[in-house]
Amino acid sequence: MAEKPQPVRVLYCGVCSLPPEYCEFGSDFEKCKPWSIQNVPDLYPDLLKEANEKEADKVADKLQSTGISGAGDGAAPSAPKQEEVKRLPGGKIKKKDKQEVVIEKVVRNKRKCITTVKGLELFGVKLSDASKKLGKKFATGASVVKGPSEKEQIDVQGDIAYDIVEFITDTWPDVPEAAIFFIEDGRKVPAA
Repeated sequence: MAEKPQPVRVLYCGVCSLPPEYCEFGSDFEKCKPWSIQNVPDLYPDLLKEANEKEADKVADKLQSTGISGAGDGAAPSAPKQEEVKRLPGGKIKKKDKQEVVIEKVVRNKRKCITTVKGLELFGVKLSDASKKLGKKFATGASVVKGPSEKEQIDVQGDIAYDIVEFITDTWPDVPEAAIFFIEDGRKVPAA
């Protein structure tokens, strides 16, 4: 009599739950690498070589930081770490936002105007609380809205540009007056 076929046992990655040969096509391959090296080293031999090279580099760096160098040339310690740059898909680099508050007056219907305040959140200010305080101080409507650049900003009804710099610096001492700018005629002008 013919022997019954046994079910195939498939090994799955402990990190992404894909079969190990498909881990490299998943979204978390960097997280899967240690698991793959430990559990299926024959599947990715390049990973094993890469891991050994990294380990050797770590040991060399550790020796160099304690003053022992591999070549014995007494080289100076390596430069301090550079700031981490966030990379977006497609190789684009995300720039860190400048810490500045930009105040702009927008005129609508000839007589009505709106004052927009952008950048307060960069100083740790909650925009919802800031809009309430601005509305109470200037007795106008104030709300948090998304601007054209998809960032939140505060829209205050009326032309309050004359008092707003003093109010911002008094209410939130973390915001220096040198970091506040007005937009006049399409140019950025410092408030101070």
